[in-house]
Amino acid sequence: MPQFATQIGFLIFFIVVMYLLLIRPQKKKEREIQSMRDALMVGDEIITIGGIRGKIIKTREETVIIQVGADKVKFELMRWGVSKVVESSARPTSARKLRPDEDDDYEDEVVETRKMPRKMRRTSDVDSDVTDDR
Repeated sequence: MPQFATQIGFLIFFIVVMYLLLIRPQKKKEREIQSMRDALMVGDEIITIGGIRGKIIKTREETVIIQVGADKVKFELMRWGVSKVVESSARPTSARKLRPDEDDDYEDEVVETRKMPRKMRRTSDVDSDVTDDR
């Protein structure tokens, strides 16, 4: 009978060790990831599990719509497809200040400018400009 109790004791010991070393940390990590995905907001920059980096422009219950690239391509993504938040839109005000001497209520606006190509002129227009200058 003591031998049976020792075997049960070792079994219980290994189950407790497995719980403390493997299961508990994994559940904690899953809770953190789930809370990060639940806290996604418009304006957050994210990286998907596929490695795509984009900015959230709209959130829904189970999906987010992100904007990607210079052409501002938009596509819908399941929330579970978000790997991590690169830059949160809920930054502290000190990180948003443009100059340190300004008031705390100042927030700089990020304005994206896109350089548009100039209109191509026809070769006949170029030739006429050259002949007019002579």
